[in-house]
Amino acid sequence: MIHPALLKKQRVILLVLLVFIFTTTVIGMGWGYSSVSYDRLMPTLLGNGTFKEEFVIFSIRLPRMIVTFLAGMALALSGSILQGITRNDLADPGIIGINAGAGVGVAVFFLFFPIEAGSFVYLLPLVAFLSAVVTACLIYLFAFQRNKGLAPVRLVLVGIGFSMALSGAMIVLISSADREKVDFIAKWLAGNIWGTDWPFIWSLLPWLVILIPFTLFKANRLNLLGFSEPMAIGVGLALEKERIVLLLTSVALAASAVSVTGGISFIGLIAPHIAKALVGPRNQLFIPIAILTGGWLLLIADTLGRNLVEPNGIPAGIMVALIGAPYFLFLLMRK
Repeated sequence: MIHPALLKKQRVILLVLLVFIFTTTVIGMGWGYSSVSYDRLMPTLLGNGTFKEEFVIFSIRLPRMIVTFLAGMALALSGSILQGITRNDLADPGIIGINAGAGVGVAVFFLFFPIEAGSFVYLLPLVAFLSAVVTACLIYLFAFQRNKGLAPVRLVLVGIGFSMALSGAMIVLISSADREKVDFIAKWLAGNIWGTDWPFIWSLLPWLVILIPFTLFKANRLNLLGFSEPMAIGVGLALEKERIVLLLTSVALAASAVSVTGGISFIGLIAPHIAKALVGPRNQLFIPIAILTGGWLLLIADTLGRNLVEPNGIPAGIMVALIGAPYFLFLLMRK
């Protein structure tokens, strides 16, 4: 049973995060190359703006911010699941190679298959998911030891190795491609939010609508996976089955996110740690906070990145890495 004081603390933190997200969204809608006066935001959102104001808000800013927020939520939840099933605080879909696997699949699809505008948006998450699943299976097989099971440190090391190898494969793939397609892949690798239209929201949203409730339903099993393997087996948990189901859930979330945002790492590492520091390690408590924290962090990173340097800005992936890489090193030294 969860103590009422902890539940109250969780609700307060969630409310504060919602205020932060709302404030960041309002600032982001008005701030940019084509600025919109803040006193015109509400009339524009209600359909009483000028053509320019409505175009900037509804066609440029708002869909990009929603995609960014949803992708941050997906990456944070993916990292929370990975850290739970591996019992490793350093696990993150970007660090252990899942994002790179999804990226190679996206690159192959984009470079070598005929693309139809109508179906491209919706096929991309599926292609990213399939290639990420293959990558995750290979990482799992190489990290698994018959006598010791899944060694958490080994998983991270194998994942980093796969990430580097797949990054090399990506360079080989784009070395002989058309200039226009190479530019797209280069932006993807940098973590530049490129899926900035409403269809990308509809392609990403179903994954979250299904997988967030599913993960919360599995929260007790994630708690058990955090204990030692003999204890989890002793209470009747089908260990490998639960790990595989939750690993596929994590892969699906990461792949759906990076298919529209590019190669973004560290959100899945930072957000769960912040949430655990606030309310503790119980999954029912920290996962909702991690989800909102991840969305907010990526939203801030993209809002700052696209406005600090004009006209092209700094990719959100680079902004997140500036924060995440030192944090990763700190955790590595501490653990």
